[in-house]
Amino acid sequence: MKDAPVDYSVYIVACADGTLYCGIARDVAARVLQHNSCKAGARYTKARRPVRLVYEAPCGSRSQALREEIRIKKLPRVEKDRLVATGRCEIALID
Repeated sequence: MKDAPVDYSVYIVACADGTLYCGIARDVAARVLQHNSCKAGARYTKARRPVRLVYEAPCGSRSQALREEIRIKKLPRVEKDRLVATGRCEIALID
């Protein structure tokens, strides 16, 4: 059986001011370029350029990616830093 293609990923970028921004995209590399160079970047990152990709995880569907984005955004900063450093989070949030 073939694996389903990954449509969306959740990503975190570190902004120039030290803050983190979380989002979803089909093409994360292209999205990071948008954050850094054009008007299509998020309003939050426009004032905090340059940004650099620090975390990326494939999620499959758009809805799965959105759920993971929301979960990550609810984490305290220390847990986001741990997620970036290790690629996993030790706090399990229950929906």
